[in-house]
Amino acid sequence: MSEENQRIEKLMIWATRASSLVALTLVVTKFYAWFYSQSVALFGSMLDSGLDLAASLMTLFAVKTAIQPADEDHRFGHGKAEAIAGLFQGSLMAGSAFFLLFESGRALLAPRPSVAQDLILGVSVFAIALTLVLVIFQSYVIKQSNSLAVQGDHLHYMGDLMLNCSVIASVFLANYGLTYADGIFGFLIAGYILKGSYDVARPSIDMLMDREVPFEERERIIQTASSVDGVKGIHEVRTRLSGRSTFIQMHIEVSGTLSVNEGHAIADLVEKALNKDFPEAETLVHIDPYQS
Repeated sequence: MSEENQRIEKLMIWATRASSLVALTLVVTKFYAWFYSQSVALFGSMLDSGLDLAASLMTLFAVKTAIQPADEDHRFGHGKAEAIAGLFQGSLMAGSAFFLLFESGRALLAPRPSVAQDLILGVSVFAIALTLVLVIFQSYVIKQSNSLAVQGDHLHYMGDLMLNCSVIASVFLANYGLTYADGIFGFLIAGYILKGSYDVARPSIDMLMDREVPFEERERIIQTASSVDGVKGIHEVRTRLSGRSTFIQMHIEVSGTLSVNEGHAIADLVEKALNKDFPEAETLVHIDPYQS
């Protein structure tokens, strides 16, 4: 394994450790504030942080599993552990959203003014500052690794930023007699969590179902292979993702007058060209005689 890959994997692990620590800190802090304030918006924010903690711990386990090299039982590696973590994250988010919808409905039917507003504001500002630092770090790690698991975690905490802003807004509106704002923000938060659940689960399902890479990327693969001297045609192109790795399979057509060694030499050039454009890819090229 190259030093660059080792550096990226260490970044992924540190990102998941940092998110777990931040989530634990926010859960404890928000629970204390919610216990004294009974704010539904803050309850929703606390619930989201609790799910972030569970998801971050799952992500930490998944990342440690995904970076393990291929073995006799997992010939294609362990990259899909990231997709399993993403599906777990999406399921947790969906469940919390429906629970929050229920609590928000209760708040609208029987609105009550929140107490300990200074405490709510203080906790929310603290959460925003802490989460912002984490989000910036996660953004850097995602650019370096393109990790699906870290992206899912990042989406959680981006939502957490918005949730805490909503809590602050509901406190200010309550001061003007708008006690319904707490329940309304709860509904908005639930809607955002549901959308986040979809955004996390969809790419995870695509990876587990071996969906092809995006159309533009597939076209680039075909163009790269076609540009190699000696390639007369290409067919049976198949791709799939597993964690950070891309698996590419294709049949190339070469002149039937070439020797086996000459044909394999062209296949090697195709693999080298593809690995240059897709460093994390594992490529398998099959040779067929060209049919004019």
